[in-house]
Amino acid sequence: MGMTQESFRIEGLAGAKTLTGEIPVKGAKNDVLKIIAASFLFTDEVVIENAPDIADVRSLLELTKSLGAEVAHEGDTIRITPPATGDGVLDRTLAKRLRSSVVLTGPVLARYGQVSFPYPGGCVIGTRPIDLFVRAFTKMGATYTEEDETFHLSAKKLTGADIFLDVPSVGVTETLMMAGTLAKGTTVIRNAAMEPEIQNLAHYLVSCGAVISGIGTPTLTIEGGEPLQSTGSYTVIPDRIETGSFLILAALAGKDVTVTKCNPLHVRSLLNLLETAGVSFKTTDTTIQVTDSGKPYKAVNVKTHEYPGFATDLQAPMTVFLTQAEGESLVFETMFEGRLNYTEDLVHMGADITMFDPHRVMVRGPRALSGRELQGPDLRAGLAYVIAGIIAKKTSIIRNIGHIDRGYERIEERFRALGVSISRESV
Repeated sequence: MGMTQESFRIEGLAGAKTLTGEIPVKGAKNDVLKIIAASFLFTDEVVIENAPDIADVRSLLELTKSLGAEVAHEGDTIRITPPATGDGVLDRTLAKRLRSSVVLTGPVLARYGQVSFPYPGGCVIGTRPIDLFVRAFTKMGATYTEEDETFHLSAKKLTGADIFLDVPSVGVTETLMMAGTLAKGTTVIRNAAMEPEIQNLAHYLVSCGAVISGIGTPTLTIEGGEPLQSTGSYTVIPDRIETGSFLILAALAGKDVTVTKCNPLHVRSLLNLLETAGVSFKTTDTTIQVTDSGKPYKAVNVKTHEYPGFATDLQAPMTVFLTQAEGESLVFETMFEGRLNYTEDLVHMGADITMFDPHRVMVRGPRALSGRELQGPDLRAGLAYVIAGIIAKKTSIIRNIGHIDRGYERIEERFRALGVSISRESV
């Protein structure tokens, strides 16, 4: 899927709430990518179920193959058998294609004693330094060199260390947890991230022989040991960012929409805000039904935060929601500078948004949006543009949809099933 050749054409609903039906949530991008990386901790085949068919998964599987692993990918099942030995060199072109390539560093370094990788690619949403990774690995006994924008880490055997994270980074927490399972001695990660994807990964590693305590708390303790052996397949959890994005679309344009195959507990922060705003919904263990209450929505303030707080990846769709709510809403993006730049395009569509600084905007609503031709700047803002196009009047063209394909499987087909007029066009 090319980054520039394809676009979405959307015929907007001009604010009408007409969408009906069910929309199932796929497996979580941020869960499956980590388990693909974790396969290097194993001596045998790792089987992954409920994997989404998205560009980031295909890219990481290519990278995994280039490291010598055997990979089979059929439907939503992935099978990976890692090589017994390896040089740990991440293919430069593939690694630069996606940010998640950096999660391979922990398992590969721990298993093969060395890893070389370029600065990772992915979305441009502010600086995402890898010094947290490097500092932690050197603390675990790795030697580190850098040349020609390539990082080299080596350690015959990593040793456990007590590591405090300046910020509770998801990627760093997972990478160090995986590295710690094969290190010598005890690794303690303090101020660890607590996302559901991390907990799922940790429970799976434990079921396959790893010794990890403190799962779901800010302090993880890992007793190092031998490579793991799989004890059955790993099921990827539902994607909570998809869940949240679909909920926001349903609240804005839905008459009666049910989000299925999801875990409402994972989006509790969003549900709390939507309830405060006046959105009418009912939940079961695996579904959330949104119905049109007929009443206007009220403004709410949004502050992104590490889990269980409001997910930064839902900030852009939520901002689109706030353009349709009565009153003034402050959106405070605490995680990434530059992640609010997309709001300028919403203003061109008719939104009333004032930027105070790279981290804060004020949204005044409700404002009717008009269709535009837009370039999707990154994965999450790209989907927010699609939602904006659906509620706007007239036609919107969203270009650069390769970003959206990185994280959402065939989104246009799934939205069409609800009654959205959206088509994928080749330019």
